Amino acid sequence: MQISTDAIKELREQTSAGLMECKRALQESGGNIETAAARLRERGYEIARKKEDRVARQGLVEAYVHTGGRIGALVEVNCESDFVARTPDFKELAHDIAMQVVATSPRCVSREDSPDAREVSDEECLLLQPFIKDPSKTIGDLVAEVITKVRENIRVRRFVRFELGSDERDG
Repeated sequence: MQISTDAIKELREQTSAGLMECKRALQESGGNIETAAARLRERGYEIARKKEDRVARQGLVEAYVHTGGRIGALVEVNCESDFVARTPDFKELAHDIAMQVVATSPRCVSREDSPDAREVSDEECLLLQPFIKDPSKTIGDLVAEVITKVRENIRVRRFVRFELGSDERDG
């Protein structure tokens, strides 16, 4: 089946996958962009699962202070190499996660990181929360997308949120 360059371009803009990956997914889905995007997402999760045992000791600490300076957050996001830590995709991910922490005040990174795992709801776990810029995906989905792009394991290690006048800290 012949796939148009416009369809490949549109799928690439939606998913940020490589050109050949987009073309192959479109061929496998008979040209259906939604089906191809779903296939690429599933492949992305497979790639992320394969990389989750790899050591991620590089990365960066990102700070975000909300307008007015009354609420802020620091997050540590790790990857495998300092090269990836300097990429725009990784930096944007860390920034988006810091904004998410400020906006939603999660209690823990994931359910496994919480000492009282049974008592923590999805909304209180950072990786399970809907992304504030695109509620159709979770923060975990966002991390998996960047793992697919940079081909390295990425972990949100910890965070702390500060609010003026509050003694409570999260993370």
